[in-house]
Order: sequence, then structure tokens, then C-alpha cells
Amino acid sequence: MASAIEIRDLRVVRGGREVLHGIDLDVEVGAVTGLLGPSGSGKTTLMRTVVGAQIVAAGDVTVLGLAAGTPALRARVGYQTQAPSVYSDLSVLENLSYFAAILGTGRESVERTIGVVGLTGHERQLAGTLSGGELARISLATALLNEPELLVLDEPTVGLDPVLRRDLWETFHLLAEAGATLLVSSHVMDEADRCDRLLLLREGSLLAAGSPAELRARTGASDLDAAFLGLVDRAGAVS
Repeated sequence: MASAIEIRDLRVVRGGREVLHGIDLDVEVGAVTGLLGPSGSGKTTLMRTVVGAQIVAAGDVTVLGLAAGTPALRARVGYQTQAPSVYSDLSVLENLSYFAAILGTGRESVERTIGVVGLTGHERQLAGTLSGGELARISLATALLNEPELLVLDEPTVGLDPVLRRDLWETFHLLAEAGATLLVSSHVMDEADRCDRLLLLREGSLLAAGSPAELRARTGASDLDAAFLGLVDRAGAVS
């Protein structure tokens, strides 16, 4: 299958310390790929590299056939950061209308996106009064306004209750079925089974890549928590 993201020998240095160590990976077109690992493993740095917001020390990062950070990618890539990127004193509709104006999309995109993220009925509500789950949805909506080919979502479900997490993952798969590619980070291993493919990071290195079933088969583990621990143990034995 074609790759939406191709990364070869990526090295990133922050604060004088190398935080990504020669990463090689591919993200398949039209799939929901989970980027998983404990806090501090380098997930956010890797995502910032993909969207062109991170200086790299070495390596190549190709996104949708272009070098990461190329201006032409701005209209093709949506990025949701961990912190909600909205204005608390504006309503849902005002926030999305503002970002739509920046992106050059019309009113139809705002109405469509509100429906996609399940915020119909909240259009006039101030963002500052939204619940945590609703804030996550409006942040996702800002990334969806221009119908990007690639969505990069940094821990979009952190702090949400199980029902809201389930609903967001259902939305992610609907977007993939419609043709988008998603790279979704999480440090919660029970979300791994919701992904088509997994990239497991630990301490700035890619520990393993494959489907949930492939990673379980590789380690002989019955669940992905045990598979991840088995891979960590193997990596420690090798080093």
C-alpha cells in the first residue's frame, strides 16, 4: 500500500540532547495508524516533525510526496495539538468561522464539520463553557475544516471518559473510510486495538511496527499491554 508518510533515519536534538534516534517508519494511506508509547517517548516531537514544526538534525521526512513543512502541504494536512487550539471567549461557530476564513474555506465547511464532530446544537455556546470532551471535538473540527488528506492528532482522547473516547475513535475510522489518513498518538495501550496499524515508540526509538494482530503474534502475548512489555524486554536484552 502507498505511504502517506515516509521517514528515514530521523534524528532530532532538543536542548542539546538527541530525543529521536534514527527513526525509520511508514504510515499507510487511508489507514488509522496509532503512535503509542509512554509519556516522554518522543511522540509529540515526531508529530511536530511530520507537520513541519520541528527542526531536525538529520534524516528525511516525506509527507504526501513532499518534504515535511513544504508550504503546499498546509492545505493538505490537519494538525490537532494536545492543548485545545481555540479561543475560549468565542462560540463554537465563531471559532470555526475564524479558522475557516484563515484556511479560505466556506460556510459549508463549518456546518459540515460541526456535524462530523457531533457538536450540532452547541454552535452558539462559548468555547470556555464546553466540557473536556466537547473541547476535544472542537479542536478536532478546526483540523478538519479543509478536509485534509492527512490528519495528525496528538493525544486527542487524553482525559476523556470511555464513552467519549469510543465515539471519537468511531469518528476517526469514519474519516479513514472517507479517504483520509490518520496518525493518532496515545499513551493508553487499550486504544491500540482501535488502530489498523501501530507504531510503538520508547525512549526516542521505534520499538516495533505492525497491526495489533501482528504484534501479538510476534510476542506470543494475548493482549497488547503484554506485547509491548515483551518487546521492551527483548530490546533491553539486545542492548
